[in-house]
Amino acid sequence: MAVEATDAEQETSLPEENQEVDPQITLCHKIFKLSNPALCKDAAALGKEVKQAVLDRGMVALYPGYCEKFGWMLDDSAMAAMKAKNAEAVKALDEKIKDAEDNLGDSELREAMLAKAEFFVQVGDRVAAVAAFDACEKKTVAIGQKMEMVFSVMRLHIFHSDWGALKTAVARLKHFLEQPGGADWERKNKLKVYEGVLLMACRDFAGATVLFLESLSTFTTYELMTYPEFIFYAVVCAVVSLKRTDLKDKVIDSPEVLSVVDQLPGVGALVNALHQCKYREFMTSFPAVGDQVMASAWLAQHHRYFLREARVAAYAQFLQSYKSVTTASMAAAFAVSEEFLDAELSNFIVNGRLNAKIDKVNGVLVTNRPDTKNALYQSYIKEGDHLLNRIQKLSRVIDL
Repeated sequence: MAVEATDAEQETSLPEENQEVDPQITLCHKIFKLSNPALCKDAAALGKEVKQAVLDRGMVALYPGYCEKFGWMLDDSAMAAMKAKNAEAVKALDEKIKDAEDNLGDSELREAMLAKAEFFVQVGDRVAAVAAFDACEKKTVAIGQKMEMVFSVMRLHIFHSDWGALKTAVARLKHFLEQPGGADWERKNKLKVYEGVLLMACRDFAGATVLFLESLSTFTTYELMTYPEFIFYAVVCAVVSLKRTDLKDKVIDSPEVLSVVDQLPGVGALVNALHQCKYREFMTSFPAVGDQVMASAWLAQHHRYFLREARVAAYAQFLQSYKSVTTASMAAAFAVSEEFLDAELSNFIVNGRLNAKIDKVNGVLVTNRPDTKNALYQSYIKEGDHLLNRIQKLSRVIDL
C-alpha cells in the first residue's frame, strides 16, 4: 500500500537529480559567445539559434535589447505574438492560483504560485520572477523548499551577471541553512559551488579554490555546469592561488581531477608541467588553457589576470632555484626570446611581484629573496618600542 510522505520528509527531500545544465544557464553562455564573435566558429548559426531560443521562451523584455545588440531585425509581429501568449499564460496561472485559494489547500496554492514564478524565469522577467518567488516563499513552510527557490533566484542573477544580487542571495541561503531543519549537507555542498562561481567571477580565485576543492567529491550542481567544466574552473583557480606542494596534493593527485582532466585540452599538461618544472611544456600548453578561460562567460573578464598570475607563478618558481641565472638560460627554459623575457621580468620586478634584479650589462638575473626572519624581528622591535612609549605616557597620567 502506498504511503504518503510525511511533512518532515517533504521538508528535507531534494528534487530528483538531473544531470542536465539549466537551459537558462546554457542560453547565458551562448549569448556571451555571440557577444564575442571571435569565440564563435559560426556566428551566423549561433545567432539564429539564440534568436529562436529567445522567441520560443517568449522573452519579451529582453528581445528588443538583443535585437539592438546583435543587429537583428525587430519583428513586431513576433513581439505581439509573444506578448499575447505570455498574457494568456499569466492569466491561466492567476486563475489556477485563485482556484487553489478558494477550493484547495496550501500545498496546491504554493505549487500554483511556484509555477507562476518559474514562468517569469522562463520569459526572462527577473523583477516579476523575484517578486513571485518572494510571494511563494510566504506560503512555504518547509525550509528545504525555500532554499530551492533561492537557488532558482541565484541562477536568474547569474544569467543577468548581477553578482551583487547573487552575493545577497548567497547570504540569504546561508541564513536558511542555520535555521532549525536547515542543516542539509547536500544543499550546503551545492551552495559552495554557487558561492565559488560568485568569488571566481569577482576575481577572488583563492576563495573560489577553497570552495571548489571542498566540493570535488560531493559535486551535484549539474544545473549550473557539467562536471568537466567544474574541474576546469577548480584547476584554473588553483593554478594561480595554491602553492606548489598544495597543487600536487589537492589537484594533481586528486582522483576526481584525474577522472576528467584528459577531457580538458591543455589543462592537465599545464598543471603537471608547472609542478614538474617543465617550463617549455608549460608555455606550450598555456595558449590552449588561456583560450578556454577567454571562452568562459564567468572568466573572460579575468583572462589577462589569469595569464599574468600564471606566468608570475612559473617565473617565481624557476628563480627560486637559483641565486643568479643568465637571461639566455631562463629564456631557453621557457622557450621565449630574451627580449620578451626581459620586458616581462622588468614589469613584474618593478611591481614587486618577483624578488630579483636584472644585470642588463652581463645579462644576468640576480635573485633577491626577502629575509622574512629579519623582517619579523624588526617588526617586533618596532611594535615593542611603540608599546613602551604608550606605557610611559600612561604612567605619567596615573602619577598625576
